[in-house]
Amino acid sequence: MASWYGPGFNGHRTANGDIYNQEDLTAASMLFPLGSRVMVTNLNNGRSVEVTINDRGPFKKDRKIDLSHRAAGILGMIGPGTAPVRMVMMSAQSYVQNAAYAPRYFVQAGSFAQKDNAYRLREQLAAYYPDVSVTQVAAGGRNYYRVRMGAFTTRNDARARAMESSRLGLPMVIVSE
Repeated sequence: MASWYGPGFNGHRTANGDIYNQEDLTAASMLFPLGSRVMVTNLNNGRSVEVTINDRGPFKKDRKIDLSHRAAGILGMIGPGTAPVRMVMMSAQSYVQNAAYAPRYFVQAGSFAQKDNAYRLREQLAAYYPDVSVTQVAAGGRNYYRVRMGAFTTRNDARARAMESSRLGLPMVIVSE
């Protein structure tokens, strides 16, 4: 399922360091590496557009890609807001405009609404790893506390840590920023 984003994010920095322009053919997704070129086809009408993944999202559970305003317009989904889509990765180039914005990878062991729960997990993991931290994130008017390990410079390094630490029985998720 695809959605689109535009006015509220226009002019803000994206995950790869670019300034978001809602009229560029770009998208946000957690499924593809930053810089990937992805062909998106609206299954309701057959229209297609190729976009560059330059941001992370969407943050709604049932959605897999957030398209720019222009890309959504080409697909004919501005009015409905969402559409079922097929996504095909055309290329998986890693794109970094500026080394200062190179993606960093983290292994996230949990996200909690209760601060104490996050710090309890942090203490458990800190017995094995020196790079465990808790970060606070505000979303939907609430605070959440993420327990993460890293930062890692490559996804493979993060994957190795996730596999190693999964022996503790915790679900590990690799995220990039």
